[in-house]
Amino acid sequence: MTTQNPFLTDWSTPFELPPFDLIKDEHFAPAFDAAFEQSRAAINAIADNASAPTYANTIDALETADALMDKVAGVFFNISGSDSNDARQALQRDLAPRFAAFNSETMMNEALFKRIKHLNENRDGNTAEQNRVLDLYHRMFVRAGANLTGDAKKRLPEVTARLAELGTAFTQNLLKDEADWYMELGPQDLDGLPDFLLSAAAETAKERGIDGHIITLSRSLIVPFLQFSTRRDLREKAYIAWDKRGENGGDTDNTGIAKETLDLRYERANLLGYKSFSDFKLEPEMAKTPENVRDLLMAVWEPAKAAANADAERLTEMLNADGINGDLEPWDWRYYAEKRRAAEYDLDEAELKPYFQLDQMIEAAFDCANRLFGLTFKELDVPLYHPDARAWEVKKGDRHMAVFIGDYFARSSKRSGAWCSRFRGQQNLGKDIRPITVNICNFAKAPAGQPSLLTFDDARTLFHEFGHALHSMLSDVHYAMISGTSVARDFVELPSQLYEHWLSVPSVLEKYARHADTGEPMPKDLLDKLLAAENYDMGFATVEYTASALVDLAFHEGEPPADPMAKQAEVLASLDMPQAIRMRHATPHFAHVFSGDGYSSGYYSYMWSEVMDADAFEAFEETGDPFDAGMAAKLHDNIYSAGGSEEGEALYQAFRGSLPKVDALLKGRGLDSAA
Repeated sequence: MTTQNPFLTDWSTPFELPPFDLIKDEHFAPAFDAAFEQSRAAINAIADNASAPTYANTIDALETADALMDKVAGVFFNISGSDSNDARQALQRDLAPRFAAFNSETMMNEALFKRIKHLNENRDGNTAEQNRVLDLYHRMFVRAGANLTGDAKKRLPEVTARLAELGTAFTQNLLKDEADWYMELGPQDLDGLPDFLLSAAAETAKERGIDGHIITLSRSLIVPFLQFSTRRDLREKAYIAWDKRGENGGDTDNTGIAKETLDLRYERANLLGYKSFSDFKLEPEMAKTPENVRDLLMAVWEPAKAAANADAERLTEMLNADGINGDLEPWDWRYYAEKRRAAEYDLDEAELKPYFQLDQMIEAAFDCANRLFGLTFKELDVPLYHPDARAWEVKKGDRHMAVFIGDYFARSSKRSGAWCSRFRGQQNLGKDIRPITVNICNFAKAPAGQPSLLTFDDARTLFHEFGHALHSMLSDVHYAMISGTSVARDFVELPSQLYEHWLSVPSVLEKYARHADTGEPMPKDLLDKLLAAENYDMGFATVEYTASALVDLAFHEGEPPADPMAKQAEVLASLDMPQAIRMRHATPHFAHVFSGDGYSSGYYSYMWSEVMDADAFEAFEETGDPFDAGMAAKLHDNIYSAGGSEEGEALYQAFRGSLPKVDALLKGRGLDSAA
């Protein structure tokens, strides 16, 4: 098996990249079997070591105990999210409870925890980084139940195993709903659709073996369709399908999964001595308490709602002027908002889009990283897991920093959204291991021979995810436990959201926003109009996001609701949610919250980080140079390369001097005078 299974051999590929051309689905299960066996043996050897606990024979040893598991899982879970198939989904379902059980077995290993407790109480001679890692290990074990006894100790692993199963099922149901639905468009259905959308809809139809044009539930197709289609009936049909993902009855319905998940999270928190899941989840985050989260969200909610309601009145007038009596509906908002933007700012998405070529925006992100941090990027010709994926070597001077993989196009086998992950993380324990980082997006793919075009919002997404990638690639710590994006959830969005600001720097757009056909830079008057309209419709965007965050908080800050959908409706009613705006993520497709614990009771974290990112970019503006070398060095040292070497508050204050207030966010969103 060793000679046949690529995971069970050393990789001699460039930069020790996974040999994707040799890896087959049948290799994963036996590789995981071997990885579980090796990890279990390594952990038991640490726990049963007759020698007195030392940092080297306990913490250092734990950091390297899962080497094979990291190797296998790094490949499997990345390609399962970006290029799923039946075999990978079946193995995911098998692995979810197995990982949960193995994690519980490790966290509740009394002999192992005894060694960690001893080290936690005897810290003489440790470096600051070692003490930080030790803090995190001790906290991780305690929060996973290491101190439990009796029935609670028996019950907690059952709860975590079931939660893992539910998260996997939620994800797979959502993927199936998104992959199965599409709407064919006949010649009579194309009115108002710009050329870029027609091309993307035709290419998507071709990929599915259909003649003509189709709209899928990919955001890069459905959002422009809702913006431009004059067919209100088709906008309604598409919007309802998008809004009802995970809520269609049958085998893929996620409402029951959401309820059971909330029940089990509450039980888990109670077993560990917390009054609610929010209290448990927020304890290690910057926010600390549900009350602090609610204070932030409500400080933003009222001015955002005021702005959205004012906009709704104007859009309703436009709807009525078109001869449509009645209320503005969710499938009307983007259509009339686009028409209003064109009228008030003389700005047309169809005119803008040719200036945002995907390849040019990738180069823009790379160039900003070069000007800020001295990074260079050289494209690699190596086998990857999908023909659409691309790879670059990242260097700083002569030093190899990382391999960056970009996988940008939507496909039915890819889950929706955009994210950053890694095939291998950074660490420097024994030897310098540099990361292999990947960005996944879902942009519409152009027909062969044509450049793929982005909206300005797409380009912002690209910069956002690349900000996460920089956090991973610039990481320079000893321990994997604190490398890269291994930070508090409400801090992790700071490097990504901050990086978005450089897309809007005029000199960046002047250089890279070039017309796909002529190569000419964006005319200055168009650039000025684009930047002037950057906060356009911000009331809508803030309301749909904040409503989702408040529902997430309400689900977790007390006893679980008997009916999550009724609770969702109750929360929205209490907020007086604008009628024509829906939550950005309704409960049955709220993958951030229900596909796993990542953003559960934590969807607020984008906004928490935005308070900091608005203030952080202002630090550059105060110098008069968005690429100021001194400020970039401070940003590198205290944020992008520091990983989780300190708490988020300490890292941010080392960069900026103090923590910001919510006013920075309101100002950045143009909502400071909306209340």
